[in-house]
Amino acid sequence: MDFVDFGNIAAFIPFGILIPWLYRITFIRFLTLFFLSILACETIQALTLLGSFDVNDAIQNLLGASVGFGAYKLGIRTKNVLTRITLTGISCIVLFMGVWGLCGIADQAFTKEEGPFAALNELQDSTGNTSRGTKIYSFNMSGQKVEPRYNLFSVEGKKSETYTYKSKQQLVFSLYYGIPDQTGDGSISVLVDGREVLSSSGIDQRSYPELFPQMFEIPIEPASGITITIRGNEKIWDVGYRKMIHFWD
Repeated sequence: MDFVDFGNIAAFIPFGILIPWLYRITFIRFLTLFFLSILACETIQALTLLGSFDVNDAIQNLLGASVGFGAYKLGIRTKNVLTRITLTGISCIVLFMGVWGLCGIADQAFTKEEGPFAALNELQDSTGNTSRGTKIYSFNMSGQKVEPRYNLFSVEGKKSETYTYKSKQQLVFSLYYGIPDQTGDGSISVLVDGREVLSSSGIDQRSYPELFPQMFEIPIEPASGITITIRGNEKIWDVGYRKMIHFWD
């Protein structure tokens, strides 16, 4: 819930007050007709390319109108005009805060967030064999000392090495990469389901040394495969992921 959602709800409160004031209508009929009207407006907006169809907007608009309707029904109970206006205004505020709070709770409950970092200490190479990586040690890169915390993968006695990983659920995959000082050239490429999402070489590092060591992070959908190919003296370390979880997980 943010400022836009606040406006989508608050802006439609007057409709919930004015419509039952002008026309005698039940709450269920009001909700049905108002929601259909909002859907029609959203459809026209999408067809005329003046905006997009967003059912969330329609629901928030309906909530705003419902707050206004409830406030009107509470305020109309008194015959004094000034008291009626005051009671309606107070009811609007109280009902709005209640709806806003419930929407915030629902938003939090159904929105996934990044969980704690988990190191991926096993990767499969191109032959399907599991590799635990290289023994962890520190090295210098771009004039600063790098100390991997969880794991370290590099080419050991080969020209290149390919690691693959298949995610079983939605997560955020991350790693650090770079070429240690005074160790020659190298490169890295990362593909997700065959689509290249990262390509870097020693030329990039020599051109922009202040950017290295660099972190790479990408969201991965369930059943997606990620392929990491490193060549030469390129190193990757602290390879891991964060699962996308609900707050109760």
